[in-house]
Amino acid sequence: MPLTFRKSFQILPGVRLNINRRSWSITTGAKNGPRHTHSSTGRRTTSMDLPGPFGWRRTRSAKGR
Repeated sequence: MPLTFRKSFQILPGVRLNINRRSWSITTGAKNGPRHTHSSTGRRTTSMDLPGPFGWRRTRSAKGR
């Protein structure tokens, strides 16, 4: 079983700093609305929880990757 490291800090209301072993990211947005994540690797993700067994996520990578 591999060892993993992930930590998340709330730095302002609606803004979180997420740190893992290889990168860091900033997530903005409310708990019940869309969330936007910008990673240090250039990945941008927009996600939203929908009622029931549904969820929605769209990921974009940086140009040139």
